[in-house]
Amino acid sequence: MKDLMSKISNFKLSIFIIALVFILAVIFETFQQIYFVTKYNIVENVSFWDVLKSQLNSWVIWCLMSIVLFFYSKSQSHKKLDNVRIVNYVLVIFVLVFLCIFIISLSRLLYSNDNFSLALLGEYLTFFIFQKATLYTLGYIAIAMILRLYFENEKLQIVVQELSELKLTNARLFKKLNSTIDEKATVLNIKIGNKRKIIPVEDISWIEADDYCVKVHTTNNGSYTMRSSLKALEEKLSTNFLRVHRKAIVNMSFAKELHISGSPNLILENDLQIPVSKSNLKTVKDFLN
Repeated sequence: MKDLMSKISNFKLSIFIIALVFILAVIFETFQQIYFVTKYNIVENVSFWDVLKSQLNSWVIWCLMSIVLFFYSKSQSHKKLDNVRIVNYVLVIFVLVFLCIFIISLSRLLYSNDNFSLALLGEYLTFFIFQKATLYTLGYIAIAMILRLYFENEKLQIVVQELSELKLTNARLFKKLNSTIDEKATVLNIKIGNKRKIIPVEDISWIEADDYCVKVHTTNNGSYTMRSSLKALEEKLSTNFLRVHRKAIVNMSFAKELHISGSPNLILENDLQIPVSKSNLKTVKDFLN
């Protein structure tokens, strides 16, 4: 809805600018013609409204011819503006200006009391070329530039809308993928001397605290010391790893039994007993249930 309102607003602005150019041109030419007629006594008792009416007739023809420029600009809006197309624009504008002057000259000649002749038409053409050509050309150039900017902006609005929709789609996909991807560690990287030991998490049976380090016990009965804390590893490992004691984390995939009589403990598949603290007993029970 916002994009639609912006598009309508831009269209209205373009129409307003073109209308303003039209009004200013008509008023300017009206006062210009009155000035010359009065200064050189060309016609006596000239009326502002008569001159304005005459100018309006001429500019209405100019406006009607500008429709051609509108459709031409629209047809070229999807093409890159290079030197060839600039030349084409110039040619179209000159043709439109000539057609305007020719139609105006012909209409003035037909509505005058003079007999029609090619020589007289030539005089009208010469007169209106000097009077109108420059202003008409500048007006068409202004309209061509405004229309070009308008259609370029229209294309940009479409691109922005497509990018906005793509951004929303990507955000939804990211959210969906993020919810399905397990960001937990799949291996532990343990430094042993000058080497690094890569241990798959699925091969770890349990981890115990050892002062400022931890001991990582694997299913093949290998043990590796790692500089870390149980809390840090607990955050990295999957939910299958359970903190059963302040000094032990167990991979519950290898838990075989839970003994709760006396001092609770977990029995692993290799028959190793891991003590379970009373504060963690409920968590272990809930996990097994």
